[in-house]
This record gives sequence, structure tokens and C-alpha cells, in this order.
Amino acid sequence: MGQRAALYCRVSTADQSCARQERDLAAFAARAGYEVVGTFRETGSGARADRAERRKVMALAQRREIDAVLVTELSRWGRSTLDLLHTLQELEARRVSVIAMSGLAFDLSTPHGRMLATVVAGIAEFERELIRERVRSGMAAAKARGKKLGRQPGQRPKSDRLAPRVLALVALGRSYRLVGREVGLSKNTVAAIVGRARRNAVAKS
Repeated sequence: MGQRAALYCRVSTADQSCARQERDLAAFAARAGYEVVGTFRETGSGARADRAERRKVMALAQRREIDAVLVTELSRWGRSTLDLLHTLQELEARRVSVIAMSGLAFDLSTPHGRMLATVVAGIAEFERELIRERVRSGMAAAKARGKKLGRQPGQRPKSDRLAPRVLALVALGRSYRLVGREVGLSKNTVAAIVGRARRNAVAKS
């Protein structure tokens, strides 16, 4: 029996179709002798992180139910060079390859695959440095315009957003510790929210 493969197709917008990718990948798998375990279709831009169908493919790899992921192009699979490298490393730990119809096969158990991964890692580091440079440049430009960066003194965006829920739970008799666990805040932060609410109530009375 041939190796087991998952076919992964992705288009960017809802008015596009995965039909061509699916057809080409099925023919490619048949020629190469792969046993197709499943076909996964995704609609979303390359930058989006919430790829439910890709997560299903990764789950198959974690359960060792596939040996390869077939894609028409690597850009269909990776959100960025860094994302591509991370997922390749995760798949390699499960002995799963990513194979593109263009002829690129990322099997990190082979010298060729490791060489490609080294190149990808270098590109990923270059991308990270470009992003850091753009961030630093943007911050410098914002400061030059007099814009204040970061959280300013007195600003408590998360605490203020959760304050109504915190006060409602405290009113039900819950302890500060239990309230903090439920809403994702520390006990001290819960106490501070209650303290501010009480001081405001006194000031208004």
C-alpha cells in the first residue's frame, strides 16, 4: 500500500473555488501512488491564523494517520516563511512531509529537505528583521509627531472592560480569588476593581 496523504486546498475569497486545486491534487496523488486519506478545503487569506481545516490536517499528522500533505503550491499551506518553517518542523517530528506539485518536497529527514529548511530559516530571520525595522521606524515617526506610545498612566483596558462582570460576580458572593479565575484576572486586580467601584460610589453619594 502506498503512503497516506492529505490533500490541502486553499483559496483567498468566497467567490473562488478549490475545485481546480482539488482536481489537480487528486490526479497528482494518483500518479504518485498516494492513498488519499482526506481532502481539506479552506477559504481565507494567507495571513489569517484561524485555519480550521489546516488544524485538522495537523491533527492527522499528530495521530500519525498520514505520511504526507499534498498542496499545489507552498503558499497555499504557509501563512508566512516563519509559519511554514514552524509547521514543517512540527510535521517532521511526526515524519510527515509537505509536497508541492511544483516539485518541492520538504522532508526534513533527508539532506535535501534539511538544506531547504536551512534556506527557509534564513529567509524567516530576514523577514523578522524587516518587521522589527519597520516597527522601530514606525515608532520613531510616531514619536516625532508627538504621539504617545504604549499604555499611559491610569489606563487599564482589560480591567475596565471586565469591571462590570467582576462586580456582578462579587455581588453574588464569590470570593475575589474565584472571580479572578473565572474572568482571567489576579485576585489583587479584582480587589482593585472593587475598591475603585466603592470609592466612586462614595464620591457620588
